[in-house]
Amino acid sequence: MTTRRDLLKFSALAAAAAALPPFAFAQGIRPVGKAAKPLDILILGGTGFTGPFQVKYALERGHKVTLFNRGKRPSPEWPGEVEQLHGDRNTGDLKALEGRKWDVCIDNPTSLPVWVRDAGKVLAGNVGHYLFISSISAYADGSKPGMTEAAAVAAYKGKDAMAETMETLRADMENLYGPLKALSEAEARKQFGERVTIVRPGYIVGPRDETDRFTYWPHRVAQGGEMLVPGDGSDPVQIIDGRDLAEWMIRLAETQTFGTFNAVGPEKPLTTQAMLQGCERVTGGKPTYTHVTSEFLEEKKVELPIWVSDSSGPYAGYGAVSNARAIGAGLTYRPFDTTVKDLMAWFHGLPAERQAKLRAGITREEEAALLKEWRARQGA
Repeated sequence: MTTRRDLLKFSALAAAAAALPPFAFAQGIRPVGKAAKPLDILILGGTGFTGPFQVKYALERGHKVTLFNRGKRPSPEWPGEVEQLHGDRNTGDLKALEGRKWDVCIDNPTSLPVWVRDAGKVLAGNVGHYLFISSISAYADGSKPGMTEAAAVAAYKGKDAMAETMETLRADMENLYGPLKALSEAEARKQFGERVTIVRPGYIVGPRDETDRFTYWPHRVAQGGEMLVPGDGSDPVQIIDGRDLAEWMIRLAETQTFGTFNAVGPEKPLTTQAMLQGCERVTGGKPTYTHVTSEFLEEKKVELPIWVSDSSGPYAGYGAVSNARAIGAGLTYRPFDTTVKDLMAWFHGLPAERQAKLRAGITREEEAALLKEWRARQGA
């Protein structure tokens, strides 16, 4: 239950967030200097989660930015001039891109190889560098910790990958998402040759994250009381702040760094217990933790976000993917506490009705029922 003290504390956070100018969370404490060479950057998408951070950082670095999207989302108040082009990749409408040239194209929203093929028809030969946002879900075997970029990717088992649409993807995300990402990567190389950068993030978190997957944890820690925790606290967790990912993408463009990279963090291993302790430091919450086994959660069909059991299973390696290559290519990370602080300030600046029901995790009622059954089984 939220106490009066918590309400006052979070009201202050929300007020602080509301008082900050647009993109106050985009830069954090790090100064931004001008790039050695200004680039003409095309961003496909640009108004979702990480796109606005890419735009802001690119402008601060002195680059020229063009956005291409459907124009369905309201654009933020950009801190500089941004060209807006509209079309619809669902219908193959890329006319606004014809006859234009850019130094770099960053493809944010694509999960369909046909989208990459269509982009290639218009942009191949007209952009010097193509950066594609993929996913660690593209790997064929997620059970082994320490996956590197050399690991095999998922195989598509459908009839015609180029006939897949957003509708067919949403209807069978579990079987199609990874294979279609892998095929989109292959199509990118086919269309744009060696001047391609493939970036494979895991869980992207921080301000502007509308999924609430990571938000569930600091939000729950802040509430206090008895808290259900999966596993024994030693399971690995990997997250990356959306701002760190966005800014690194711009730096990859500046350095013309090609190849494939796992964009996961933090820099050093993070456990479930360490994650919760970090949430305590930032939120001031002091819950008591009751650890339950992954077997119990699987039996009860409970899915907790971000957490991946370190026991054997098809996804056990997704919390321990190798990020050595990305770090070698300049990926840097904000402090964990900074990510949590900024995330919660942003979240508590949202409308009350939006905060009232998280989009991930379990409710307090569901948690209480699970804890009651767990204690009964333990004879407590």
